[in-house]
Amino acid sequence: MHLLLQEEPRALYLVTSSEDERLGLPPRALIFKPISNRTSSQIIVEFLPKCEVDLGNLVRLTNRSVQGCLGVLNIANDIFIAVVTSVNFIGNLRPGTEITENVSRVQDVQFFCINSSAYDDLSQISDVLASPTFTDFGDSGSAYSQPSIQAPSGIPIYEHPCAPLVKILSTGTFYFAARPQWDISTRLGVRCSLDGNGMDRQDGRFIWNEYIAQPLLDFRERLDHSEQSELDACQFILLVIQGFVGVFDVPLPAPPSHGAPVIGTIALVSRLGWKRAGTRFNTRGVDDDGNCANFVETETIFSTSDHSFSYVQVRGSIPLFWEQQGFQTFGQKIQITKPQIASQPAFDRHFMQLAEEYSAVHAINLLGTKENEAILSEAYAAHIQAAARAPESATPGKIGITHFDFHQSVRIGGHDSVREIRRLPGVKDGIEDYGYTVVDLALNEVILRQKGVFRTNCLDCLDRTNFVEDILSRSVLENYLFNFRSDWVASNSLWSNHRELWAENGDALSRIYAGTGALNTSFTRSGKRTLAGVLADASKSVSRAYINNFQDKAKQTAIDTFLGNLPHQKQVTAFDPIHDTVQAALLARVFEYSSTKLTTIFTGTWNLNGRVGTRSYTPRTVTNFIPLDKTGSESLLRWLFPLPNTPDPDLFVIGFQEIVPLTAQQILQTDPEKLKRWEAILMETLIRRPDKKSDYFILRSAQLVGTALIILVRSDLTGVIRNVDAATRKTGLRGMSGNKGAVAIRLQFHDTSFCFITAHLAAGQANYEERNSDYRTIAHSLHFQRGRTIESHDNVIWLADTNYRIDLDNETVRALVAAGDLQTLLLSDQLKQAMASRAAFTEYEEGPILFEPTYRYNVGTDLYDTSEKMRIPAWTDRILYQGTSLDLSAYSKADIRSSDHRPVFALFRAEVRIVDTAKKMGISQQLLADLLSKNDIQTLESNFTRISVGSTHSLPPPSSDVAAWWEDEDHPNGVYVDTRQNFQSTSNPFDSSSNSNSSDDELYKDAQTETFTQPRKKPPPPPRPARSAIDSAQ
Repeated sequence: MHLLLQEEPRALYLVTSSEDERLGLPPRALIFKPISNRTSSQIIVEFLPKCEVDLGNLVRLTNRSVQGCLGVLNIANDIFIAVVTSVNFIGNLRPGTEITENVSRVQDVQFFCINSSAYDDLSQISDVLASPTFTDFGDSGSAYSQPSIQAPSGIPIYEHPCAPLVKILSTGTFYFAARPQWDISTRLGVRCSLDGNGMDRQDGRFIWNEYIAQPLLDFRERLDHSEQSELDACQFILLVIQGFVGVFDVPLPAPPSHGAPVIGTIALVSRLGWKRAGTRFNTRGVDDDGNCANFVETETIFSTSDHSFSYVQVRGSIPLFWEQQGFQTFGQKIQITKPQIASQPAFDRHFMQLAEEYSAVHAINLLGTKENEAILSEAYAAHIQAAARAPESATPGKIGITHFDFHQSVRIGGHDSVREIRRLPGVKDGIEDYGYTVVDLALNEVILRQKGVFRTNCLDCLDRTNFVEDILSRSVLENYLFNFRSDWVASNSLWSNHRELWAENGDALSRIYAGTGALNTSFTRSGKRTLAGVLADASKSVSRAYINNFQDKAKQTAIDTFLGNLPHQKQVTAFDPIHDTVQAALLARVFEYSSTKLTTIFTGTWNLNGRVGTRSYTPRTVTNFIPLDKTGSESLLRWLFPLPNTPDPDLFVIGFQEIVPLTAQQILQTDPEKLKRWEAILMETLIRRPDKKSDYFILRSAQLVGTALIILVRSDLTGVIRNVDAATRKTGLRGMSGNKGAVAIRLQFHDTSFCFITAHLAAGQANYEERNSDYRTIAHSLHFQRGRTIESHDNVIWLADTNYRIDLDNETVRALVAAGDLQTLLLSDQLKQAMASRAAFTEYEEGPILFEPTYRYNVGTDLYDTSEKMRIPAWTDRILYQGTSLDLSAYSKADIRSSDHRPVFALFRAEVRIVDTAKKMGISQQLLADLLSKNDIQTLESNFTRISVGSTHSLPPPSSDVAAWWEDEDHPNGVYVDTRQNFQSTSNPFDSSSNSNSSDDELYKDAQTETFTQPRKKPPPPPRPARSAIDSAQ
């Protein structure tokens, strides 16, 4: 097929070529048009017979023949179509079958803009070589006889916006079924049991272009059956997997009755999961949905003219919450980021999904006994035991684990000794019990079915894992041959090809995840460990360290863009007025399929001045103390539970600054022990407090040198808090040092998102602009995984040592504090000034400050600094927030004298939304049915209007020259009191709009600062009903 351009009005055409038509494909065209008067994320898609297209007005957009379309993608409001322009044929997985299972590998992909011509020349630059079918111009006089758009001379001065995606997609690790009748994403036993063609039975876990292909799949779904068949036959839409596919033909000994050898086929297919995709140090462990990093399903397929054999294994990162932060060399630092009580639900989900998919699961853990790996192994075993003991476990008796120290075995007996793993009791039983899949080609039926899988892991699930999977694959294939053709077990060609496939598989998966080929592949290929192999492994290790630390972040961003994981990303949709109207009506009826719940959150910030906490208890009372130099001890209870007779908070969010002394040694090498010590102090305080009503656990903590953030959650809320992630941002020494900076943790509470940030900004009375700059750096540059930013969340709370000072002389400040004249002091508060001038913390609110400045005290006293420096007192420690569901109920300081700062706290009541997914789907289906219903009275257009406004309140009469519609007896001067429930729906995660700041909010803040007054404005009129998609399209 060819990609053609209509310049005015702009449209892109995928059109079958005459070569395609000679092969029996229907002459068709798939057309992409931008919508100029609608949002930039929508396009018009049409599927027409080729004869209805005016080819005379079209020109070739690329010299290459197009193999198919991967999908459409929105980047910075430009919409691009991704087309495959070069492929390599891999082979036929099962030559003896009626349906040919040919596989092709994607070699090159190009992106062309649908709604702009700005990048046409850049796309042409990549047309280095013409396609082999370039001479196919079709019929005389057609568009194919038009000259191609010429690329400009010279090198372009800027890069195509999709260039990072091209690099990923053109690495030779993406594969697709060369014909639509079969599906490469499903394993043999499954696809032989399903009806329909390959487009209807994909395994969504492994379709990497699902996000960008979804608009086209939605368009396909709306076609009738015959049009769907034609669209599939043309293969305009390609669905690709990432991983490895290799095929070898193998000559096998013939039985005595035949003179010629039998030709068999051995193939290996590895399908990499995309739901937790990423690079080595950026993506580890599991997410809250049970998806783990580097999850791969690998299938060994051996086929002859009579039978097809299939054996499936899986690998994946240990399904716990763990990560590796900071610069990683050869001594890798591992941190488990959630305790078992918080990670067990996700762990259980992961194994439940495996059990549902594969029946039984036996884990093989290859981690060693070194400190870091031992910690992971112990936690893994504890989670397995807990899952097996749980009475409500969905996988009773179906999960087992075998621990095998790979490195220790190699040190003692060499690589050959690893083969003994198949004789270990759990592994041996699994080989015998799980079996394999066999398909009878004459009947096209599954006659034996595999009943379970091994789940193998090491640290990265690359080198050691691939080595052991090769051993297991051979063992099971040998078992099959002993039962079906024992004379083939001794075939050298079969096993040499088997080894080569597994070596190439290891290299391919390692390049995807770690950037280099796999280690140990020289032994896998030859069965021998050579000096050249040792040197090659050493070189790969060095290359990995460089790539993973310095190049993978950009690669991770490109992966997240391709998968649609970035927070402000908008998915392209094919224009569909019916479904657009349903979505608008569904949003208006959000209260019908969701409910709200009130939760309480304690937030606190404290600069510890490097003080070290210890614990001390008396028999009768809680005395969780922080010792002072010579002044005794104080309890944290007055800070953590400041209001008597109030319910226990659901969350404690604690921010510390200067948790360690900010020395050069600490800046270069953060001491994690101080954070662990304070975690223990907090937990002991909560455990031993009087009248304890709730139990808590540490959900997540994170540290940047002296700045640390700890979140504790009530134990009964484990299952409703998801998607927890942490991030840090340095601001010291222009971003190079962590002595100043921020630590943030984000989470989702039911269906409402929160972001908590503790920070330590630039110090010094005169460094006002530096503090503003630090804030902007954090606000704009702090990113969580999957591209989430601070603005991505429904609610944001800063609890920080902002270091903003008071712009008055020392004597005046101290006199006003002594007189209790806080309001005069606040007029000169730098943070209030920065907020008023929009220099920092724009759109944030702060509660009324009714407490004395929190800095700087003589330690252990209530006296402000009497040292030689005589620092001016200031409110350096502050808590600010934004989010309409947050209601501040208390804001003050606690008189704990252990530091030169006083700890500050704020108590919030927050409304979280709980969506009933099943009810939402039911309402959506009912709305769609109502919209499509027709009779003599109601037309489709009237249904659009009815559904769009049917759920709103009744409208007032229209305005006239005498009276305005918003003024009546009940509403004098147009003052409306809206009694409806106040709710701000959860924003689209890819929508970059920030929270609005109403005039009432401004008035509230201005009243607190008393910097100026503002006359009350009339409230805005009630919201107008949503216009239907039909109206907005006109």
